[in-house]
Amino acid sequence: MTSPAPVGRDHEFLGTRLRHLLELLDGDLSAVYEDLGLGWFRPRFTSTVRVLAAAGPSSISEIAAATGVTHSAASQTVAQMRKAGLVTLEPGPDARQRIVRLTPAAERLVPVLNAEWAATTAAIEALEAELSAPLSRIVAEALAALHRRPMRQRIADAAPDLFDQDTRPSGGGAGKPA
Repeated sequence: MTSPAPVGRDHEFLGTRLRHLLELLDGDLSAVYEDLGLGWFRPRFTSTVRVLAAAGPSSISEIAAATGVTHSAASQTVAQMRKAGLVTLEPGPDARQRIVRLTPAAERLVPVLNAEWAATTAAIEALEAELSAPLSRIVAEALAALHRRPMRQRIADAAPDLFDQDTRPSGGGAGKPA
């Protein structure tokens, strides 16, 4: 079943369309894990398992840097992985740092996760060959541009009067209807 063509310009409903794209990608990746007998395994765990398998025990900051996510996102993923029995945490050299280590159960998954990663990489390359520009390059460029100048600033620059008191709903406080 195909989705209807988007209305208007390409950037209309961009956030909604990006979420839909992620749902399609993650949904199918989850189905692959289900097919592999790993229905309980979350796709977001794979990059952390692969980093730890390659680098050995690492801090959450090191995992965040290696996987390209925020410290908070890496910490949340590690917490979920700990609950799933995939990692252990131990104190780091200072009281603020925690060192993450794969459990033997996670180490046993590494070969199948590496095979899945290779297959997924090949599938992404095939998908990108169908596109007018590689999705991975566009995502990297968009992330870099937003790090240089966040979307909030871009919106404020595009509509400087948007944040005047006269444009806010009355009586609703922080943007909520009264």
